[in-house]
Amino acid sequence: MEDFSGYPVREPHFQTSLPSLSVDTGSLQRQIDELSTFSDSPAPSVTRILYSDKDVLARRYIKNLMGLAGLSVREDAVGNIFGRWDGYEPELAAVSTGSHTDAIPYSGKYDGVVGVLGAIEAINVLKRSGFKPKRSLEVIMFTSEEPTRFGISCLGSRLMSRSEEVEKALRKTVDNLNISFLDAARSAGYAEGQDDLSTVFQKKGSYSAFVELHIEQGPILEEEGISVGIVTAIAAPASIKVDFEGNGGHAGAVLMPNRNDAGLAAAELALAVEKHVLESGSIDTVGTVGILELHPGAINSIPSKSHLEIDTRDIDETRRNKVIEKIHQSGLAIAKKRNVTISAFRIVNQDPPAHSDKSIIKAMEAASQELNLSHKLMISRAYHDSLFMARISPMGMIFIPCYKGYSHKPEEFASADDITNGVKVLALTLVKLSLQ
Repeated sequence: MEDFSGYPVREPHFQTSLPSLSVDTGSLQRQIDELSTFSDSPAPSVTRILYSDKDVLARRYIKNLMGLAGLSVREDAVGNIFGRWDGYEPELAAVSTGSHTDAIPYSGKYDGVVGVLGAIEAINVLKRSGFKPKRSLEVIMFTSEEPTRFGISCLGSRLMSRSEEVEKALRKTVDNLNISFLDAARSAGYAEGQDDLSTVFQKKGSYSAFVELHIEQGPILEEEGISVGIVTAIAAPASIKVDFEGNGGHAGAVLMPNRNDAGLAAAELALAVEKHVLESGSIDTVGTVGILELHPGAINSIPSKSHLEIDTRDIDETRRNKVIEKIHQSGLAIAKKRNVTISAFRIVNQDPPAHSDKSIIKAMEAASQELNLSHKLMISRAYHDSLFMARISPMGMIFIPCYKGYSHKPEEFASADDITNGVKVLALTLVKLSLQ
């Protein structure tokens, strides 16, 4: 076993070898397909919103698979689901793996799902092989990685990582139907009899390692013909909301020199976002104006109000924050030039990036090499629950290719072979980390 894992084993009667890792690819693909049917939009799209009826059905499905895998299952107050395989030294901090199963409207069936169902299958692979973990292995299905319903991304993992700010905010948070988070949680069977969600908090060191398997959500691995991506860092987003106010008026009657056009101020700021990002000096700096709304929204009316929501990301927090400040200064200058008011410039969140643990990177690289799979060190430009798990545990991520890099759309796809490779790398990485 020492040759297989790279780490010594203290248990005197532990097996000395493992058969080849055998993934039940057909069963795993059927599970992915079955889970996709719990959706509020027609196939091939998937829509699965936090605490909806379909989300509750999906949760039941995951808990059933965990049980069939022989895992002991528990849930916390917000619905993070945990399935544990006790090791022969259960007092040691466990090794964890997992992802999410919620899906934004009209998305695909692989985002997050591969990391949950793939983790359960990795446990099955190891059980079939006869492996016995030293450290316990735990599969986690995180609640609400997507911000769709309540505007908070990675809700479950943020709470696990002891975010008091999020815990307090959730007591007052409502969705677009004015349903409170707590009422929604209770409708799904969670947070019953309690407003305090700090019971979800995990102590730093609760896990010795966390590893997340995920589709890349970008085109690099597919384009370069590489089987596995080993993530070295996760770029963290900052979200900004900006409002301009002008005078508005009739589109024909108000002459151009006399206008105070809030819409043009927003358009100019959108271009300034692109300019400042490109001038950062790094390809790792990105910025997106994902929402731009005009009021009153009539073709023959000069916009009197505009609203932008900006996402900017980088693996270098200082560089990203400099871009944010430049965007702010541009907003002030544009407002002055166009004689409009910048009535709001609010930074909604400004999370720090996360770096993968070197020992976990080493374990993932060794697993890829032992399986004769090509691999590449890379950063994640999308954020994941791993970003927040890194605050309480050493962290690593495994990427597999996805078709044309598509994600968050029905065309999202990962081949059975690539999923199988990812599960094997995950399983072997878990072996190495469990035996540490």
